[in-house]
Amino acid sequence: MTGGEVAGILVAVFWAILVSFLAVALVRLAQTLRATTRLVTEVTEQAVPLLADASATVRSAQTQLDRVDAIATDVQEVTSNASALSTTVASTFGGPLVKVAAFGYGVRRAMGRTDDGTPRERDRTVVVGRTVPPARATRGRWGRKG
Repeated sequence: MTGGEVAGILVAVFWAILVSFLAVALVRLAQTLRATTRLVTEVTEQAVPLLADASATVRSAQTQLDRVDAIATDVQEVTSNASALSTTVASTFGGPLVKVAAFGYGVRRAMGRTDDGTPRERDRTVVVGRTVPPARATRGRWGRKG
């Protein structure tokens, strides 16, 4: 056997090994492609109904948003009307009612005083053994008169 024949046999053996590796790789690639095809088919079968449900849900949500928008518009109109009514009532009755309340308060204060200008004893409240000034006395933020 000559060197060329040995080289030919080695090339043939390496070529056979290379073809075997390529055949194994092609078989595995074919299995992977079959599994991928199956997976895509299953996903497609499940995705179509899910997309239909999602589309119906989006349509329903749009309907609900339209209703909420109408309600919000109505609430805004009612708020505007209530504000206008409040302004009208305040301008119509506010001034006279304040004057009547002030007059009534003045009359009560005047009727509650003795001849020397001090509050009557029945206007005071007794709490746990000590006398407390009447509740209507004008006091500032920190309890001082003024």
